[in-house]
Amino acid sequence: MATAYLLCRVVEMFRISDVSGLIEQVQQVGKRLSAAQPREMAIGNIVRRVLGVIREEAEEDRDGETSGYSDASTDSRPQSAGENDSRAPEVHGPVSRALFSSPLRQGANDHPSLEPCEDGVAQRPPLPTAHASYANTSNGPVMTTMFNLLSQPRSSVASITAAPGSQSPGSHPPLSNTALAKLTAAKDLKAEIVEGIQEILEELEQADDQIAGYSLEHIHSNEIILTHTSSITVQKFLLKAATKRKFTVIHAEAFPNDHEYTHAALIGRAKAHSDDDSKTQTFQKSLTAAGITVILIPDSAVFALMSRVNKVILDTQIVLANGGLVAAAGARVVAGAARMHRTPVIVLSGVYKLSPVYPFDVDSLMENGDPSGVIGYEDGDLVDKVEIENPLFDYIPPELVDLYITNL
Repeated sequence: MATAYLLCRVVEMFRISDVSGLIEQVQQVGKRLSAAQPREMAIGNIVRRVLGVIREEAEEDRDGETSGYSDASTDSRPQSAGENDSRAPEVHGPVSRALFSSPLRQGANDHPSLEPCEDGVAQRPPLPTAHASYANTSNGPVMTTMFNLLSQPRSSVASITAAPGSQSPGSHPPLSNTALAKLTAAKDLKAEIVEGIQEILEELEQADDQIAGYSLEHIHSNEIILTHTSSITVQKFLLKAATKRKFTVIHAEAFPNDHEYTHAALIGRAKAHSDDDSKTQTFQKSLTAAGITVILIPDSAVFALMSRVNKVILDTQIVLANGGLVAAAGARVVAGAARMHRTPVIVLSGVYKLSPVYPFDVDSLMENGDPSGVIGYEDGDLVDKVEIENPLFDYIPPELVDLYITNL
């Protein structure tokens, strides 16, 4: 979810002049995030989804522009002089000769040319009348004929029909229709991309609740459920089932990475270190408050109690392309014991955790944590003589999983 928030911020701050530039920027941010956490494959999934939203919106915007240009080209295609003349209205008499001999149509000449009439004799336009000749007084507007209105001076016509690129020294060039349309389209495209990322964020926020909606179909009354580690997704799943079912939960402590927090959470004394921890603490308390019997056991007792367990519910870090998954350390032991006792293993995962990566090298997916959780540094003699590893994750092959439950 943090990756989606960050990419949404990147899109909002980026000035979209070219979609390829935005795609390159998002790819660079995604590469830096993946380099910082190479085993956090959900980051790559979110980055790919955001890139898909950008490409989809850009393609729809391009298709809209193409259809708009095709419609406009059919209406504004160039026409020949004959077509323009055929569509123009026919005007007869002296006015028509003045119109077609005016400077607006023949290059803004100082004097109109004489055109022959139908009988071949040239005829000049009518001269101004007496009323028009004496109408130029200081108390009223100037009265003139139609011919003088059409025959404007060369300077005025040139100022009206100036070249598009000519601007006065102190004026700013106005935005053309194409530039204005591109600017508006860029703003609309950014808004559409941000809206698409917001939809991804809403999907991530609702993933756990949607998964929890299937709990009543898989958990029945008087069952014994075994789970591992403190997972928000599993806690919501169990809490939803507790509204209409009465069952018992056996919780493995997940030593040495999560056992201290699990102990404190179950007795109601957990101290949250982050927002996610506070959420987990709330749901851990609500299980007992909902009337569910929660039993905490060490990891060594999982195999002994597996014969009494009806279902195993696990959370996952990432689901790989072959159907296997990467989960918290100790989950492989739980899944192996369930396989031996023919106990179904249910894995809860949102679709954003589905990765296209195939586990050719399983060791590259593993990550080791602080070895002091296994052996303290106060045992100096032992620390100097042995190599200590504290894996944070386990790889579970697909044959150990019976069912995946997602939010779709």
